[in-house]
Amino acid sequence: MKAAILKTLGMPLEIEHMPAPLIGTGEVIVDVAAAPVLPYANEVFSGERRYPIDLPMVPGCGAIGRVRAIGPDATHLKPGDWVFCDPTVRSRDDALIPDIALQGWSARGDGGKRLQRHFHDGPFAEQVRVPTENAVRIGEIDPADVARWCALNVMLVPYGGLLAAGLQAGETLLVSGATGNFGSACVAVALAMGARCVVAPGRNEQALADLERRFGERIRTVKLSGREEEDRERMRLAAPCPIDCVIDLMPPSVSTTTVRAAVTTVRAYGRVVLMGGVGMLGGEGLDLPYAWIMRNDITIRGKWMYPPAAVTRMTGLIRAGLLDLGHFDVTTFSLDDANDAVAHAAAHGGPYRMTVIRP
Repeated sequence: MKAAILKTLGMPLEIEHMPAPLIGTGEVIVDVAAAPVLPYANEVFSGERRYPIDLPMVPGCGAIGRVRAIGPDATHLKPGDWVFCDPTVRSRDDALIPDIALQGWSARGDGGKRLQRHFHDGPFAEQVRVPTENAVRIGEIDPADVARWCALNVMLVPYGGLLAAGLQAGETLLVSGATGNFGSACVAVALAMGARCVVAPGRNEQALADLERRFGERIRTVKLSGREEEDRERMRLAAPCPIDCVIDLMPPSVSTTTVRAAVTTVRAYGRVVLMGGVGMLGGEGLDLPYAWIMRNDITIRGKWMYPPAAVTRMTGLIRAGLLDLGHFDVTTFSLDDANDAVAHAAAHGGPYRMTVIRP
């Protein structure tokens, strides 16, 4: 099969033929129809993000495809099924504390690295081998729409945070990082889940205006000044009622003061979910006031990715017409042009923009 292979950090992907993956028990082979290219893929491939990856590797993080072959443990999947290839691979030998690897992308801890060595290659290829539970059926789709279904990959990350926060219909949410790739997707997902209002702070006035155009009165945008106290007050005043929940999806480059200003807008007894990159590239951690957290009974939790059932539930939101894939503007590239796709994704990231490789 043909694949794009990352052999050395800082060097272009090499387009080569390699042996097709062989199926084992508990595994599925999928013909890749479309694989999204994350906007920061160039930072991973250059080594700037210092992700723990084992080279050489076929990269990629998630895909849409059709089942080619199933193992003996599959009881619902069948060849030809359209599936989302969930990159979040969990170890099966500890249900309480599973190790996690993102197939074709990164790993968490020593156990995650061991997991990554087996489920090693990602979907920048004609075929990919995934654990049986990671080939999640999404129902029949028009092949012409397959690239747009890659939006699942972007929306599932904030969806995992919103599920962790227990966001309820009628609540008010603040999305820290609302003008970014994952943050803008979070706005759409939260509204689909029934949020009364989403407060969307940011510095990009064009992106803020676009959010207002898309979602109307259910979104309240706030232009950030960079002054912590002032920004905190402006975000609180923008909300029509106390802010029930805050989710942070800021990238590593953002200062901790910007994140703290957003986090501390939450009401007493409110919830905060941290999913961003503060401190990932070194520098200060997030300094939050102990007394404020304790006296106001604030719940703060971290969340990485999303639970296994999230793919099926999000597919339901799309099928119900609550979540519109039409928000996403998609640019596609062939597998032969994978390096151009990586460069395009870096230059054209942001709200509702996707770059997709079509093997």
